[in-house]
Amino acid sequence: MTLPPNDEPAIRVRDLARRFGGFIAVRGISFEVARGEVFGFLGANGAGKTTAIKMLTGLLLPTSGEARVAGYDVYRETESIRRHIGYMSQRFSLYEDLTVRENIELYGGIYGLSDERIAKRSTELIARLGLHDVRDTLVGSIPLGWKQKLAFSVAVIHDPAIVFLDEPTSGVDPITRRQFWEMIYTAASKGTTVFVTTHYMDEAEYCDRVSIMVEGTIAALGTPNDLKSRYGAATIEDVFVRLARPAA
Repeated sequence: MTLPPNDEPAIRVRDLARRFGGFIAVRGISFEVARGEVFGFLGANGAGKTTAIKMLTGLLLPTSGEARVAGYDVYRETESIRRHIGYMSQRFSLYEDLTVRENIELYGGIYGLSDERIAKRSTELIARLGLHDVRDTLVGSIPLGWKQKLAFSVAVIHDPAIVFLDEPTSGVDPITRRQFWEMIYTAASKGTTVFVTTHYMDEAEYCDRVSIMVEGTIAALGTPNDLKSRYGAATIEDVFVRLARPAA
């Protein structure tokens, strides 16, 4: 799937807010994400990241503001948004009581692929990920690193315009993390926009741009080098700690 043929960015957000009773989780954030960009969405626990992602993926209606994802409005066109995005959460991205092959077939069907295309993509994914020997093994029995790479692969099995990754490398070893980021770069090189959250600040350095949320607002936005220069910091982690410390 591709974005509509115009110059609209992959994601456009203007003054987006979400209130839960008297609590404001997201306080009028604004930003854009370009097509094919790897965009890091950072913030401490409780900063509002998850709420923002739920609004962008059509799972939660905003209280106010505007947002368009893959060219579609988050208020009126949530079904169209879901057809044009992929999503990988930190947990529950795969069904552990199904085999590797069954998970691929299931997600291919969820994303509306034909039986012929599901069979073709299944063969391709199993070969590329080196999972031929475990293709009929329950996912719950394979190593975490394999699960994470498989979860990413099924999230983009339908060639979405945008893929949302919520802490995709949590708990995996450094080698698997590097391999996972190589998969991210490959997807981006083919035009897929990658919107990723992570608590590994070194991974933020791999992004084209990053935003840092603090107490429901975007406290900083720019390329890793720009942010380090702006705040006189050696690493993105130093920038993050400096911005998040007042909230802490």
